[in-house]
Amino acid sequence: MYHIYNQGNDKQKIFFSRENYLYFLKKIKLHILPHADILAWCLMPNHFHLMVFVHTLEISVDNQTKMNIILGKVQNMNDSIGLILRSYTRAINKQENKSGSLFKTHTKAECIAQIKGITPSFCITRYETETAKRITEAEYPQTCFSYIHSNPVKAKLVQKPEDWEFSSFRDYCGMRNGKLINRERASALGIQLE
Repeated sequence: MYHIYNQGNDKQKIFFSRENYLYFLKKIKLHILPHADILAWCLMPNHFHLMVFVHTLEISVDNQTKMNIILGKVQNMNDSIGLILRSYTRAINKQENKSGSLFKTHTKAECIAQIKGITPSFCITRYETETAKRITEAEYPQTCFSYIHSNPVKAKLVQKPEDWEFSSFRDYCGMRNGKLINRERASALGIQLE
């Protein structure tokens, strides 16, 4: 299990319209689902979070689906994340008449299945974040799941997580029947809305 996240270069905005959020979600579906089950996601105006369970590190790439990028016959998860960010950056730069990097150079991918020796920097108490509280390895996936969904509330974009359109919270609470998340995998791992 991994928590994958990145933000706009210099904390700049990365989503400028509802269509931008939807386009990024299409990219996630196309490039992440062949590798992993998505357990949680949240897109914020200047950053994004994904919680994934990786089941396939490398996939075969058909020459007709490479989208103008030659990666060889095998594409790994890192390649797929890079494709998402590069192609999204090109689209936004064209839309906003800009150039240069949209995202920070390094996308973070923290393994959340094994946290030995790590004190997570966050935990959630009713939509608010406390820092540096010690939690067990078994609690960490649930804590990350809750943290991802509480981001819009913490940022004061909405009052309740279900009010934010661009997160998987609505899928889990039954307000939407999104196809991006794997509810069965989350349930099997003991991860749920609290």
